[in-house]
Amino acid sequence: MSTVAIVMMVVAMLVIWGGLALAVANLVRHGAVEDRVDDGPRGR
Repeated sequence: MSTVAIVMMVVAMLVIWGGLALAVANLVRHGAVEDRVDDGPRGR
């Protein structure tokens, strides 16, 4: 593989895995949807 192809592959991998890491960190910080209290559509 050429150097340009390797650089593009690394950048793409960082975007994908970085997004996954940010999503997991967000879930850990704010909690999963099931853990939240559901007040219903009217917010009773």
